[in-house]
Amino acid sequence: MPGADAREAAKTVTGSFEDFPHLPELPARGPGADMIGRTAGLLVELYARVEPSGWRIGDRPGRDTRRARSWLGEDLDALEEFTQGHEGLLKIQAVGPWTLAAALELRNGEVALSDPGACRDLTASLAEGLRLHLEEVHRRVPAAQLVLQLDEPSLVAVLRGQVKSASGYRTHRAVDRQIVEAGLRDVVGVHGDGPVVVHSCAPDVPFALLRRAGAAAISFDFSLLTERDDDVIGEAVEAGTRLFAGVVPGTDGRLSDPAGSVMGVRTLWRRLGLAPGLLAEAVTITPSCGLAGASPEYARRALAHCVQAARSLADNPE
Repeated sequence: MPGADAREAAKTVTGSFEDFPHLPELPARGPGADMIGRTAGLLVELYARVEPSGWRIGDRPGRDTRRARSWLGEDLDALEEFTQGHEGLLKIQAVGPWTLAAALELRNGEVALSDPGACRDLTASLAEGLRLHLEEVHRRVPAAQLVLQLDEPSLVAVLRGQVKSASGYRTHRAVDRQIVEAGLRDVVGVHGDGPVVVHSCAPDVPFALLRRAGAAAISFDFSLLTERDDDVIGEAVEAGTRLFAGVVPGTDGRLSDPAGSVMGVRTLWRRLGLAPGLLAEAVTITPSCGLAGASPEYARRALAHCVQAARSLADNPE
């Protein structure tokens, strides 16, 4: 979300999504509130600090780790205030293991992705940190049904060997798909029987791999789909995987009418030959990616638009 006021963001989110609020992230506050720094602050027995080139793993918690944890505590305080008595779904999110490995640097300046051992350590640390984070949120909002979202914008680049080295002149080799799947499964498994969403706003989202790793739902930018994705999407829906379809632009612009925003979803459904009655059960309408780059006024309109578009889809699936 845009802005730097945790209470205002929590009030906006809980007011817009009474049935499915989430813990807002406010990266405009600076290092430690950004997605990488925020998740680095969750790590157990691994710490990170800000360098000119980005976040780098260090030996001990320092100012940047303390700041990340402080921002998160402020956000949790605000969420707790506005979710008193909430008994429905509540989503929290963190960066997934492979995007984190592609962003966090080791002491030599190369990212953790360059070292298989570092990747394993990072995945284990993240899993334990998320377990503790889930416990903390459950303590604060005890009646809520928690949904964990893992943000993996770099996942496709990791699979394709497109993550650049520190010099920028070469790329790190692609990580074996089975290793990627196993790492994701380890982190997904932290939530036990609770639902986990994996979000990727890159083209060619690996739907089948994410399903095998245990994702109950997959979140993606709907505008990046092509017809070659049809088969894997159809298989995912038939297997019970929920789709978080990002159809509402994440930056300021004119919003179409709500029915127009979900026209592409209806078209996809007809093309796949899926039952229209499945739409409301299988699809959640979201912004295409985060709203941090939007104005506060547009962010509020975009959230309301998601609700209206979802209602349009449920009322008129054909």
